Amino acid sequence: MIPENRIPTHPGVILQEEFLTPLGITQVGFAAHLGIPVQRVNEIVNGKRGIASATAWLFAEALERTSQFWLNLQTNRDPALNRPEIPVKPLHALAV
Repeated sequence: MIPENRIPTHPGVILQEEFLTPLGITQVGFAAHLGIPVQRVNEIVNGKRGIASATAWLFAEALERTSQFWLNLQTNRDPALNRPEIPVKPLHALAV
């Protein structure tokens, strides 16, 4: 369920707190294992970058989850960050 009273947790927080820390793996070690720049992992962990499809596949294979798991975390967060400040009224058909 998507929280409505708060912005969903960034996938980077999940990555760090639920996977890397419990496994005792550093961001540097994880990046090396995946063959990607440590900067990409660091930016994701720090919430400065989202999860793209290619990255979701890498995370999925390394952490034994699905790519959809990682993409869902990102997809749930993105709309919450972009909610309109002013509500838009529903559009109704014009009377002819």
